[in-house]
Amino acid sequence: MPDTRRQVVSDMDAQVEIRKTPIGRLDELPRSRLMSSETPLESMANLAQQLGPAHLLVKRDDQTGLAFGGNKVRQLEYYIGEAEAEGADTILITGAVQSNFVRLAAAAARTKGMDCHIQLEDRVPKNDPIYRSSGNVLIDKILGATLHAYPHGEDETGADANLAKIAQGLEAEGKSPYIIHLAAGHAPLGALGYVDAARELVAQCAMANIDLNEVVLASGSGHTHGGMLFGLKALGHTARVTGVCVRRDAKQQFERISTRCKEIADLLEMDLVVDEEDIILTDAYLAPGYGRLNDDVISAMRMAAESEGLITDPVYTAKAMCGFLERARAAEEGQTILFVHTGGTPALFGYERELTAAFDASA
Repeated sequence: MPDTRRQVVSDMDAQVEIRKTPIGRLDELPRSRLMSSETPLESMANLAQQLGPAHLLVKRDDQTGLAFGGNKVRQLEYYIGEAEAEGADTILITGAVQSNFVRLAAAAARTKGMDCHIQLEDRVPKNDPIYRSSGNVLIDKILGATLHAYPHGEDETGADANLAKIAQGLEAEGKSPYIIHLAAGHAPLGALGYVDAARELVAQCAMANIDLNEVVLASGSGHTHGGMLFGLKALGHTARVTGVCVRRDAKQQFERISTRCKEIADLLEMDLVVDEEDIILTDAYLAPGYGRLNDDVISAMRMAAESEGLITDPVYTAKAMCGFLERARAAEEGQTILFVHTGGTPALFGYERELTAAFDASA
């Protein structure tokens, strides 16, 4: 009989070694811990039984722990780390009305004894009062964040400039503000959270003896997609990373991810490890646009929920799930495909009217 205990010890040693693997200056940069543990890696056997011969997994980054969780918790560890290093007492951030990022920035700020000012942009053409008051917006208010409105949705430079004006006002009051920028030209510290997440994922796969072939995730700001791709390549991992566009078409998003990867290399003082052919995107499920539903989204939400009890949101994870289901159906026997669940659950309640109508109609 083989000594399985020895194998477990060996696997644990391998996991520890991977988690210690240096990736440029990653472990030297300021970081403020917001997560208490790794997120689970779980099988989706029911979906696999329906879709084909591949092994299907989910990385539960909806379980990062802070204020309903989500991928932004990993990203905020590096922004809050720099803010603390600079002696900031107030966090400023901009995002869509139902932004998960601003919700988690407010929560992170509160855990560190800071105030938070949130700027909400009109990115989604919705006049529904529920959208503007429920979901993430309600949590922003519960967290005591100061809310500001910005009337444009596709003006990242203008949104950042308006944040700067708010910061100037705070400085005049004696505050020390720290801005989490949205527009290009600023170091994408949040992407480092997913460089580290790639290291965590590779270690988990080593521990479980999983040969990972592909990762599928939502591609929006580029921090999660770019960070995961860069991290895997830096570790010498060969898994394909497929980004599902949730805000821009594939051509525009390609340029964004390419730029993100170059910025990550600069931050970490490393050579660029990502080639153009490594950046894989689909915008097949983007229409009619950011934060807007389509039939594929409703179908993916239903399938994930009824097969695995997995709740996805209409803005990010349900669109990413559409891409994941497509890749799972096309996979070959023995392949392993991973879905990164980036959270976003509170946004569901901002879409109550549309979702209720859609699910009632398809019942």
